[in-house]
Amino acid sequence: MDYKHLLIDKQGAADWVTLNRPDSLNALTAESLAELNHYFDSLLENYAVRVVVLKGAGRAFCAGLDIKVASATNSGSVGRTTEQAMRSQRNFSGLAMRMRRCPQPIIGLVHGHAAGGGFSIALACDVRIAAEGTKMNCAFIKIGLSGCEMGASYHLTRLVGTSVAAELLYTGRFIDAQRALRVGLVSDVVPLAELDAAGRSLAEDMLATAPLGLRLSKECFWAAVDGNDLPSVIAMEDRNQVLTIANGDLQEGMRAFVEKRAPRFGA
Repeated sequence: MDYKHLLIDKQGAADWVTLNRPDSLNALTAESLAELNHYFDSLLENYAVRVVVLKGAGRAFCAGLDIKVASATNSGSVGRTTEQAMRSQRNFSGLAMRMRRCPQPIIGLVHGHAAGGGFSIALACDVRIAAEGTKMNCAFIKIGLSGCEMGASYHLTRLVGTSVAAELLYTGRFIDAQRALRVGLVSDVVPLAELDAAGRSLAEDMLATAPLGLRLSKECFWAAVDGNDLPSVIAMEDRNQVLTIANGDLQEGMRAFVEKRAPRFGA
């Protein structure tokens, strides 16, 4: 598929994916959303791509729904059947689920504003790094919707706890980068000029690991986050270790350690 609103820069085993509607602060339209859904669907069986770095072109990560386009096309209007409304809604909410299902870790590089759906996309990344001056909010409640949209209520409560999550979801207040760092919403805050370098450093550290081990780590990590009991999580961890031993990665890792060299892991 040729994308109109996404730039895909393949840097070795990492895809650098850029939301590319800079004149509209990368606000989401039905077309750009369809491209994002298609891209993340394509990753399920893609073993060549091991890490995804997601960013926005221009002055912002993503300003959420493009309200001007939505208003012009009546995409937010009443009068649709319940089935039509649900189908449209699932185009939005389905993106968060596709991001979670894809086996590649997703690094979100957030700058400028991440509002509404843009905030939810950032939350659906596995790791977020913010540029200084970044502001994020659950803008949905500001336009008459519920504040809980595209997985925001799921991710926020797990990242920052119920009190901060409720504050953001119930009010649409902005949270700035420094507070986001304090409450654990982002992993790091760096100057804007250093944002790509921070993402590249993290991606390189992930790519230095065994391919199978990394994929299994994401799967197990989110199974644990989702609230499985300890015996269930340990059973998955044990399965992962047996699989990575069976394919030779452990042996190669130990040889590389003894020989003081970088490991040469298989696919």
